[in-house]
Amino acid sequence: MKSNPEQTGEQNERPGGRLALALLAPIVGTMSGLLGAIFRLALERADHLRNAAIIWGHGPNVARIFIVVAACAGGAGLAAWMVRRFSPSASGSGIPEVEAVLEGQRHDAPYRAIPVKFLGGLLAIGSGLALGREGPSVQMGASIAHFVGKTFKRNWPDCRVLMAAGAGAGLATSFNSPIAGALFVLEELVKRFEPSIAIVALGASSSAILVARYFLGDMPDFHVQALAYPSNVMKPLFFVLGVLAGFAAIAYNRAILGALSAADRLHQWPAELRAAIIGGAVGMLAWFAPDLVGGGDLLTQKTLLGQGTIAMIPLTFLVRFVLGAVSYASETPGGLFAPMLVLGAQLGLLFGLLCRSIFSDLSIQPEAFAVVGMAAFFCGVVRAPLTGIVLVTEMTGNVTMLPAMLGACFAAMLVPALLGNAPIYESLSARGVQVSPGSRNRCVVP
Repeated sequence: MKSNPEQTGEQNERPGGRLALALLAPIVGTMSGLLGAIFRLALERADHLRNAAIIWGHGPNVARIFIVVAACAGGAGLAAWMVRRFSPSASGSGIPEVEAVLEGQRHDAPYRAIPVKFLGGLLAIGSGLALGREGPSVQMGASIAHFVGKTFKRNWPDCRVLMAAGAGAGLATSFNSPIAGALFVLEELVKRFEPSIAIVALGASSSAILVARYFLGDMPDFHVQALAYPSNVMKPLFFVLGVLAGFAAIAYNRAILGALSAADRLHQWPAELRAAIIGGAVGMLAWFAPDLVGGGDLLTQKTLLGQGTIAMIPLTFLVRFVLGAVSYASETPGGLFAPMLVLGAQLGLLFGLLCRSIFSDLSIQPEAFAVVGMAAFFCGVVRAPLTGIVLVTEMTGNVTMLPAMLGACFAAMLVPALLGNAPIYESLSARGVQVSPGSRNRCVVP
């Protein structure tokens, strides 16, 4: 008799089974945290190398620009080749693939996705594609957890719990956000509260952060100046920001799906060639504006510090908006979270600056709107409000904006819901997931 996700939670309620999972959770978390930390450090090094190459490319020899562009094109093309040759499931974020495995719609997470996600993500993001580091980390964490479950001869329900927890540990490591990692498991991956998964997810995320912070440090990913609690007069402005974020999220979801559809129409072109063309275009952009390419952490940090003008932010937002959608269509490893945070912060800062110029009698801090905009745009795109709010809170180390985030995220989710726009990962899953009969009962490598 086939099991299903609703039944698997009940099977793990046995005290012995729950204890075994609780003992395996730190192992999964430690391995995921270690690999995730190494991946983050490698990405930082790749960013430094790309920036150094761009500086070198501005030398007296004009031919250097073509070398920089060719390097970016080659890196993106090589990443796409690795995906096509060794692990097609490693393309893109990886989160829809993990969700499909947990729901029994695909075979279990293949181990070969780990090196492809690591090296391919390093090449793609290092080449300047606007992709997030969380996608590779989530899928690598799930594959690691599958390996642990198989090594300790656990059944499919236990493997499912471990894979969900491993994915959450990967997200926790990516953004130094252990609580958001555990919430992500329940809210997005399994979409229900299961006590066994909650326990194992917390254990894996806390273990992952303990290991990762040894290498990455304890500070939040972003520094934000002290923000005052918004007054009652200002609170409606955050609701308006949420409405704008909701419409922007709809546009971004459609842009991503449109870019993927455009890539499908070019199926006669090799995936490597398509990725190389995108990488070359990104390399050209990087030569002129290096801060606009890559995952975008530096741009997000500058935005959260209020660096930007009403005249320039719309252009930056538009470039990153298009770049994020096109980069995701390159069929290389990389996630959506980090690019979304950039866009949300930019949208929030622009709105805050406009409000300060219009309502000059109010003590408006535009940086506060940047923080809230990150959570609102995330919720509009993904529709995971608890994960989005806690993720931004942990990444910024700021709690004063929590009430404002609630109202903004409510509005950002309401607008797409009323207009019938599906969450991005639901749409991505609908594009490519094929049900694999009987896969729910297995805990083996396909």
